[in-house]
Amino acid sequence: MSIPSSLGFGLGLRTIYYPDILEHEPNDDWFEIISENYMIPGGRPLAILERIRADYPIVMHGVFMSLASSDPLDYAYLRELKSLAERIEPAWISDQLAWTGVHGANLHDLLPTPYTREALDHVVDRIRRVQDFLGRRLLVENASTYATFQDSEMEEWEFVTEMAERADCLLLLDVNNIFVSDFNHGFDAESFIESIPVARVAQLHLAGHSSYETHKIDTHDQPVCEEVWRLYERARLRFGDISAMIERDDNYPPFDELLAELEHMREIARTADDVRSRSAA
Repeated sequence: MSIPSSLGFGLGLRTIYYPDILEHEPNDDWFEIISENYMIPGGRPLAILERIRADYPIVMHGVFMSLASSDPLDYAYLRELKSLAERIEPAWISDQLAWTGVHGANLHDLLPTPYTREALDHVVDRIRRVQDFLGRRLLVENASTYATFQDSEMEEWEFVTEMAERADCLLLLDVNNIFVSDFNHGFDAESFIESIPVARVAQLHLAGHSSYETHKIDTHDQPVCEEVWRLYERARLRFGDISAMIERDDNYPPFDELLAELEHMREIARTADDVRSRSAA
């Protein structure tokens, strides 16, 4: 098994930034799209995506696959996803370790999974079937969570590690989600990162979140905070040169501010890479 080559440092492609991207060709290495926003037969979003795709690598990130749901896999959805992938040829496709609905009802949220043997067997089987259908390895992302299950039999990182090994999938490690869940549940975020197998991690997410007295919520509407930047440096030290990107989905700043965050990510990566090089010498 091999990890896809690093694409460098990227941003989420959002409609509000189309003019900035098309007019200025920003110093961004690649873009990640929300798959469901482009699973349409035509129109302006697809036309613009194809223009951007001519100049930048694209990856597809989904939120509706519902890998942990007890409902049957939605093969109509998967056919549309596969059709989009054939059209834009993404570097890879990712989705969430979560469920978004049950009994045919979509709850439009990423809901937590119990970390049990039964749930693990179920998720592994569904990932394998999705990969067989798509004809490619899937990246699965750790979700931010706000509740835990008394019936859980293992820690989240143990579940994620065994899931990746048994399903032979790759991982999209969301650093902000680790930080949010660490605050909400009281585990050690650095131990989480150190416990994930290097050979399975192909991409990193960074984002901002909303903070409250008792909990944090993964809202993607704030700049990346210092604690998450420090966790990113730890992840870069462990996983090396893998693709990393910043998500922003609300309270959009001027595009130059996002590019400044991206440059800060590059600076942290250079520092971490220097440390890795000296350690290896």
